[in-house]
Amino acid sequence: MKIVQDNNQVTVHYKGTLKSGEVFDTSREREPLEFTVGAGQMIPGFENAVKGMQMNEVKTVTIAPADAYGETNPEMVQKVPKSQLPEGLNPFVGQQLSSKMEDGQEIIVRVADVQDDHIKIDANHPLAGEELTFEIEVVSIT
Repeated sequence: MKIVQDNNQVTVHYKGTLKSGEVFDTSREREPLEFTVGAGQMIPGFENAVKGMQMNEVKTVTIAPADAYGETNPEMVQKVPKSQLPEGLNPFVGQQLSSKMEDGQEIIVRVADVQDDHIKIDANHPLAGEELTFEIEVVSIT
């Protein structure tokens, strides 16, 4: 029986949940996920979990933040005066905004807090600092 290893093209169904049990993503209502193992397309913990699995095998793994989206970096939370925001923008907590860095690169940030004179934006990945649990089913291996 074929076993998943580096450089295999694999197709998997998955369901990702947080510690609270909340589902943050799943492929069950859409096409399964396809990727090349070892190519860095997935978070390290997910890739490592798939290695060694067989066709139709299902397993559940819990991935620490270090092997997922990293720990939350407090330096990526910034206070921005409302006077620097585009005119007409009414920010709210959870809103995603596009921000241009000094080097011209655009990044997506989330509004973390709104005060009378400023907002706090968070450039951390939304799942940074989270322990993630995945139920993974191998659908194909090539």
